[in-house]
Amino acid sequence: MSEQMRIMRSKELPEELRDRIVARHRSGQGCKKNYAALKVPKSTVASIILKWKTFGTTRTLPRAGCPAKLSYRGRRALVREVKKNPKITVAELQRCSQEMGE
Repeated sequence: MSEQMRIMRSKELPEELRDRIVARHRSGQGCKKNYAALKVPKSTVASIILKWKTFGTTRTLPRAGCPAKLSYRGRRALVREVKKNPKITVAELQRCSQEMGE
């Protein structure tokens, strides 16, 4: 077992396995044989092959854009507060969002 597999905490497949899936696909084996031999879900094999065809790599790519500072739930809560009290200050809104854990 490689060192990278032990460190990994997410559900993504190791790069070696993704490379093996692409290699088997390039040799002419279909998705059905790939997922049966490697014991990986069919949809995962198909998405790895699609990603390889699109980007030309099996490496994990960075996400597009930065994460939002407020969740949708927090944003809705702040809107509710402002609707209840239109003259609320920014400091009070910040305190409300901190209480919610945003």
